[in-house]
Amino acid sequence: MGMFTFLGLGQAAVNWEMTPDYTFGTFESWGGVERVRSRKERTYYFFIDAWNEVPRLCLMERGIKHARVLAEVLAPREMLEHCIASQGTAVLEKSYAIDEAVRQWLKDKVLSDASGALVRPLITADDPEAPPTLLPRVGELPAPTTHLALPPGPEELDEEAVRRCIATYNFFEAERHPSGLFQGTLVDNGDGLTVTDLTTGLMWQREGIDIMSLRQARRMIERCNAEGLAGYADWRLPSLAEALSLLTPHQNLNGQYLHLCFSPDYPFVFVDATRQPGGNWYVDFKQARVFWSSPTIPGGFTRLCRSQRTEG
Repeated sequence: MGMFTFLGLGQAAVNWEMTPDYTFGTFESWGGVERVRSRKERTYYFFIDAWNEVPRLCLMERGIKHARVLAEVLAPREMLEHCIASQGTAVLEKSYAIDEAVRQWLKDKVLSDASGALVRPLITADDPEAPPTLLPRVGELPAPTTHLALPPGPEELDEEAVRRCIATYNFFEAERHPSGLFQGTLVDNGDGLTVTDLTTGLMWQREGIDIMSLRQARRMIERCNAEGLAGYADWRLPSLAEALSLLTPHQNLNGQYLHLCFSPDYPFVFVDATRQPGGNWYVDFKQARVFWSSPTIPGGFTRLCRSQRTEG
């Protein structure tokens, strides 16, 4: 097809039956993985991303433990909004399947057009695995009217303090506060490494540090600061409140309660909080919950943050 030729994907084809709802069962659960022939197999489908005020029509590439948005298609806004409205605009949903009208428009206007006039690639040949953030860039959004300085770590918390933290900031947490809805304002810093929440003033690492003990993770943080990750030397573990501020009340296409700008390879992370009477607190992005365990067994993943300093 013309669009796939333009994107350098040769004879790939669209799977019109695939939707965001089907992807987790197909590519992440054990039953679905067994039905997919190979880890190298790729499925392509369209979905509507409604994270921002203006919805976007996107082309997704999916495989076992693999997901990346390849391109944005410049579709009529009214058509996309009508498609979303027909499915219901529940707060818990941000990724929508396309309807017959969008499907036919794609067939008529996009798929056979090798010029790519309506296709904006989000993956470049020089960086084929770099996932786009689907976020506005720094400077493209007005400053939020609400600024919230969350308490940093280290801290020592019992269960009651954890519940109080969640309730105070209205964080979503699947077990303790499923009605919570904290909304940050994420923007893309344009470096391929970080995003910033304008509401909390926190810069976040999009990737993370692989699973290890807390002691090893702290050594890795020292190394990141010594090497100047993304040009900064003040990276740290997030506090419980800071890590919870990333949770969203809906699963993304990777099966995590996070914005898609964050890598899915770090499903639960250390926070800079010990537990009374013992152990360490974690935030689990796949289960959308806070839990505690030994900081050495099984260890944990790490996603770093830093506080943005106000200039002036």
